[in-house]
Amino acid sequence: MPIKIPNDLPAKAQLEQENIFVMTETRAISQDIRPLKIMIVNLMPNKITTETQLLRLLGNTPLQVDIELVKMDTHLSKNTAQEHLLTFYKSFAEVRDKKFDGLIITGAPVEHLDFTDISYWGELCTIMEWSKTNVTSTIHICWGAQAGIFYHYNIGKKMFDKKISGVYSHDVLNNRKMLLRGFDDTFHAPHSRFSGVCEQELASCSDLEILAKSEQAGVHIAVSEKCKHIFVFGHMEYDSTTLRDEYFRDIDKDTTTEMPLNYFPENNLQSAPVSNWRAHANLLFSNWLNYHVYQTTPYDL
Repeated sequence: MPIKIPNDLPAKAQLEQENIFVMTETRAISQDIRPLKIMIVNLMPNKITTETQLLRLLGNTPLQVDIELVKMDTHLSKNTAQEHLLTFYKSFAEVRDKKFDGLIITGAPVEHLDFTDISYWGELCTIMEWSKTNVTSTIHICWGAQAGIFYHYNIGKKMFDKKISGVYSHDVLNNRKMLLRGFDDTFHAPHSRFSGVCEQELASCSDLEILAKSEQAGVHIAVSEKCKHIFVFGHMEYDSTTLRDEYFRDIDKDTTTEMPLNYFPENNLQSAPVSNWRAHANLLFSNWLNYHVYQTTPYDL
């Protein structure tokens, strides 16, 4: 079954071009089926790009998925047209009385700030607290993972001397976990961040388990008991060109910005980057939807 999205969402055309089966609201209402309800709290600046990346992964399963896009009331987005936000997004106040099968909290370019200094931190904390009783399973991505670890387990982030940017090799530490079912012993994933969490602090928390890590990039995937909360510190949703676009953006501001590691073929900026993480990204989200959402969520929310 496909992912169900609003009729006019910009991501629809791109996903159809990639041969990903999407279903508009008009067609979905004619089917007698209870789709999985997934809420996406999109904190990224270019929301349309992030929507497309996440919907691509959520649409690659046999399950019908119904998406609710949510924005922060306490933050005005400068990189996405207000018309788009008004048309396709809801405020948390509009959905807080509902139950959801799954929740995705994205990253955000605010790593240089303390959590409590972020304008929407209080609102995000309200959502994370609400998720304990209103969501079956939550995926936190990159900065969203750091925020979730801090809120739920009081484990703070640490700033790096320089940005971790590139595609890194990761080792699977527990291949019996259903979230990583079908994963190779080692796999690649992109990272793009100035901060992270201490592996020792995560390992010392009895409710958390580290499932995958990189020698260079550190912890990549950690989960709470029964995968109620999943923390992905990299960006497996990234397109093949996302790190390239970020690099060119950053080097315009700071000429000392380092090239992403293990990314450009032969470190040639003129060579097109090749994605070597897409299969595992699809597998991660498919496993999440199947084993930790569909198999555990009640039929009647």
